[in-house]
Amino acid sequence: MNQPLSRQQHGFTDYTYLPLTLAMPKLAGFEHDKKAVALTQVLAGNVGLSSLFTRAEWGGFKKMPFKAHLALDVANGVLAAGAPWLFGFARNRRARNAFLFLGAFGLLAGLLTRPEEMPASRQ
Repeated sequence: MNQPLSRQQHGFTDYTYLPLTLAMPKLAGFEHDKKAVALTQVLAGNVGLSSLFTRAEWGGFKKMPFKAHLALDVANGVLAAGAPWLFGFARNRRARNAFLFLGAFGLLAGLLTRPEEMPASRQ
């Protein structure tokens, strides 16, 4: 059975999520849907800010507990998965499917990571 992601592996997923999310409108072909495009920027910004402030090896300012970061990832995943219906672009198949993918990515990253805080000696 596979082991959950470590903090370091989770950091890699976060920093992979950022460019993927920002490129998604072009990759998936919905760059003309202003609402969906703006929401990809919001999602990437959420992950980018939480990563920057997380107490982890890859966090820049190390202020936020790692467990709080994981909770934000799950919330971001739920927001992404529900966005097509919440923000009215569910009929845009390309955008809808891209957001379902981003939602699954965020949920899996948040739920499949060991919630172990970084030792105080490494902060």
